[in-house]
Amino acid sequence: MMTCKKLMWLLAAMVLALFSNAAAATDYKVGALEIKNPWIPVTPKGAPVAGGYLTIVNTGTVADRLVGGSSPLATRFEIHRMTMDQGIMRMRPVTGGLEIKPGETVELKPGSLHGMFVGLKQPVEKGRPIKGTLVFEKAGTVDIEYAVESPGGPPATHSGH
Repeated sequence: MMTCKKLMWLLAAMVLALFSNAAAATDYKVGALEIKNPWIPVTPKGAPVAGGYLTIVNTGTVADRLVGGSSPLATRFEIHRMTMDQGIMRMRPVTGGLEIKPGETVELKPGSLHGMFVGLKQPVEKGRPIKGTLVFEKAGTVDIEYAVESPGGPPATHSGH
């Protein structure tokens, strides 16, 4: 039978593990930019592309641009924008990079701005995080890791692609 003291220690250890794991895996910083909650949805076997989602916060006083990225997952990384045109959803690459103004938060999310991994070399599978690199015009390069979530997205966003 577990004593009350042992049960308290076990619960404390579980809570500590939960919070330390979540915080370490989702936030990155390069210059005045904060990159939060990068994630990719699971893809079916043979899928040629995957969307990449995250939030970028510019805490500085100068605008910056997300100009590219890469990952061993795919042959190339592009920034895309989805829009409605006469009732039809259209997806187009963003040319010239994605501007993040001073004090602005830009969310790359399903159905809107997003990263696009083109030419997948393998399926994206739950429980297997994806390494990637983002390139900013002024802040430079930052290595990140995308969590792999179900197509519905991480619990906090309640969105899908």
